[in-house]
Amino acid sequence: MSIRTASRLMGDTMLDPTLDLPIIDMAVPMPGFPAHRQFVLVRLNDEGLLYAFTSIEDPQLRFLVAPPEPFFPDYAPEIDDAVFSALNTTDPDRCLLMVVITAGINETTANLLAPIVVDRDTKRAMQTILNGSGMPVRAVMNRAY
Repeated sequence: MSIRTASRLMGDTMLDPTLDLPIIDMAVPMPGFPAHRQFVLVRLNDEGLLYAFTSIEDPQLRFLVAPPEPFFPDYAPEIDDAVFSALNTTDPDRCLLMVVITAGINETTANLLAPIVVDRDTKRAMQTILNGSGMPVRAVMNRAY
């Protein structure tokens, strides 16, 4: 299957189906996007710092995401047990965290309040809201990419 994506960072590209990008199934749809249940992670740079979380159902829908560690080394949110239950896992070491990025002209921010949790083995994911955590929705990125 070919997925057509258009990104300012990677240009207008037809993804090669032989790349075998794993499909990520949302255990619970992302808030505001109930019809979008399957996504792929498309790497946008060689360092693996930026990805396009791209909908299979509508490749024009994509979110700029990144692993938080390079930008926020102290970010260690407590994920609710309900998230692990929805992902059918009890092992947090199997999970990958991604934060949604908003790229701006003067600053780029990350949503630390609502990370996407992906089970590496099952490729199931869920965006969760860290209630009562005090995490910001718009944390300024502290590393150039």
